[in-house]
Amino acid sequence: MFGLSLPTVPFLPFLSGRSSSAENEPLVLDCDSVEEIGRELDALREQTLASLGDEDREYLYRIIKAQRGFEIAGRGLLFVGFLPPAWVAGVAALSVSKILDNMEIGHNVMHGQYDWMREPSLNSRVFEWDTVCPSDQWRHSHNYVHHTYTNILGQDRDIGYGILRMDPAQKWHPYYLGNPVYATALMFLFEWGVMMHDAEVDRIVAGKRSWRDVIPISKGWWHKAGRQVVKDYIAFPLLSGPMFVPTLLGNVTANLVRNVWAYSIIFCGHFPSGVQSFTEEETAEETRGEWYVRQMLGSANITGSPLFHIMSGNLSHQIEHHLFPDLPAHRYPELAPKVRELCEKHGLPYNTGGLTAQVTSVWKKIFKFALPPGWLAPEPESQVIIQRHRSTDRRLDDAGTLADDTIEGVEHGGKIRA
Repeated sequence: MFGLSLPTVPFLPFLSGRSSSAENEPLVLDCDSVEEIGRELDALREQTLASLGDEDREYLYRIIKAQRGFEIAGRGLLFVGFLPPAWVAGVAALSVSKILDNMEIGHNVMHGQYDWMREPSLNSRVFEWDTVCPSDQWRHSHNYVHHTYTNILGQDRDIGYGILRMDPAQKWHPYYLGNPVYATALMFLFEWGVMMHDAEVDRIVAGKRSWRDVIPISKGWWHKAGRQVVKDYIAFPLLSGPMFVPTLLGNVTANLVRNVWAYSIIFCGHFPSGVQSFTEEETAEETRGEWYVRQMLGSANITGSPLFHIMSGNLSHQIEHHLFPDLPAHRYPELAPKVRELCEKHGLPYNTGGLTAQVTSVWKKIFKFALPPGWLAPEPESQVIIQRHRSTDRRLDDAGTLADDTIEGVEHGGKIRA
């Protein structure tokens, strides 16, 4: 059956994943509107930067204090892990500590969101987090590659993370029948998958990259992952003496909880129905406004309580994060209504929904894109068409700075990942 063009399977309608917006005629966004969006978002960013101060500093210090408190409580409770309630409470506290460290502190600090504080220990270039991925490698694969080339097929390696088929434009292969299995493994081992991201194992398998190219970054893995393994799985269990096994199991469980949570939040921000992807040709020599529009079309939010947003590192506001990755993430809730109003003004979709709905949408796609394309009804190829014409305008150069250049006349639209 592999490689054959098969008719649509009528008993798989639940995998179609179409949104109501995908069934409408594509929106055509003229270039003047695109550049107006760029100017308005630039102004919003500058207003926020100008207002940063003591409240933002104190917010981060409170989060760090809470994170350390949960870690001390968690590790202390595991010392009396022979009592089941103490073990459960210890695992819960340690899980919260690791989630806060990775998402609301580590991820955001390493984006440079708090570099303005001039706090050496919170500088984005030197900060290390409680996970196996070296921070310098993460800053390259995430801060640079992902945030520069968000949802550009062939450039943004976060589309599928090199192992999953998450977009209809990715060519199907029998390998992808294992999509749900690979996704589940990635969920439980997420910190290790993030660590391996820069290795580009899929390119090694395809013969486009040599294992020798991995040697320089593997040294970083050895040092960082080695320290993490010793800390969580050897040192603290040994310190607990006769509670070695309960402490070891508690640390393993806390890391698994953190992995599953981080995976779920991140996938809900990037892969639910309605997000769009783009080609390299469509995004060549982007203007600032076009870059902003791509970020909005390629991201999704998750609704929830203030506590939920803190526990997600405010990546529940993924749209705002992609627009303003270097602004303190706790400001995203106040920016979100303004961004949504701007989208409504120009008729752009603002993809948001509850955690259950977004998680369900993501897993539907994981199963759907495991199947040969011929098994499913064809999906609409474009949701928003961006008009571009020949004019001298500002664009982003390879270094991410603005430059003047001439833009070729073209209409382009991203492919909807329904």
